[in-house]
Amino acid sequence: MGVRVTTGLDRRTFLRRGAGYTAGATALAFGGSSLLAACGDDDSDDGAPADGSRYGVLDYRLSWIKNVEFAGQYIADQRGYYREAGFSSVNLIAGGPSATPQDTDVASGKAFVGISAPDITGNAIVTGGAPLKIVGAQYQKNPFCILSLADNPVPDAQSMIGKRIGVQATNEAVWAAFLKANNIDPDSIEKIPVEFDPLPLTTGQADGWFSFITNEPNALRMQGFEVVTFLLADYNYPLVSQVYVVRDESIANERDKIKAMLTADIRGWKDSLADPELGARLAVETYGKDIPGLTVEEQTLESKDQNELIRTPDTEKNGLFTITPELVEENIQTLGIAGIDLTAEQLFDLSIINELYEENPELKTLP
Repeated sequence: MGVRVTTGLDRRTFLRRGAGYTAGATALAFGGSSLLAACGDDDSDDGAPADGSRYGVLDYRLSWIKNVEFAGQYIADQRGYYREAGFSSVNLIAGGPSATPQDTDVASGKAFVGISAPDITGNAIVTGGAPLKIVGAQYQKNPFCILSLADNPVPDAQSMIGKRIGVQATNEAVWAAFLKANNIDPDSIEKIPVEFDPLPLTTGQADGWFSFITNEPNALRMQGFEVVTFLLADYNYPLVSQVYVVRDESIANERDKIKAMLTADIRGWKDSLADPELGARLAVETYGKDIPGLTVEEQTLESKDQNELIRTPDTEKNGLFTITPELVEENIQTLGIAGIDLTAEQLFDLSIINELYEENPELKTLP
């Protein structure tokens, strides 16, 4: 039986392409952001006008196509949360295989904020000098996982030894770093070069499959397969994901605008946590209505899975999008294993999200 994975086949190709942020792109980014700085305001006033005139349009770069991964943003838009925060509207800019890297769009000033990943942003900073920082994270755990069938389970990292694991070429770097982090000899596992359709897993040609927890497992469930998964994040590869990236100059000069954006998103994602189907329907019927293959049923499954990455004991205590100092350090160490060497101060600035919750503690409460 063939399995068609509609929304994720090219995603990791795109993400790895995004990690190849070049010095040339950085040069353009510096030029664009300097022009914006010349005409930007300092956001020193208090309060947000009801007509959204304080900040104008919010240009917001997404990391992928308009599927349910951005449920909180759709809800915030539909329910007027961006407008209430001071924006006249939000311009959600889709990513995808043919799109420019999201960090490039933020650094150049095409977008005020972007959704990215620590390895992509870290690489942009290290190799290209991108003037960017991560100011929060939607996912407390990255969605990379090993997928297997229930009748031949691979339930944890050590269980991969002696097994045949399908790994895509674009995931080689993450795979190698994951094995290194777990002190697993690569020769102890039979790595099978594969594409993204997990058909070989269902026909017995592989025992495990490198995938996204929100994607291929649900595609197989929709086909009637019982599956087993484990997250790389639970086995010594603890990267956050779906991180908020902004320019350094925005942190210095537009802190209130960043807080306004985060406030709207927090409200939207709290609604998504309360009702996983809400964002799924918005993805299928409104924002991603032109994307072939999206269904409310599958997108709701994905929404429920991603909520598990968003809602953790730490975010229940500290608020959505926060990252604990311990998790920051774990991310820096993990990036080092992957060959991306930088300090926490070079990659993260969590002062804004922390200030936001200090000023508005009621935002911490989750449904």
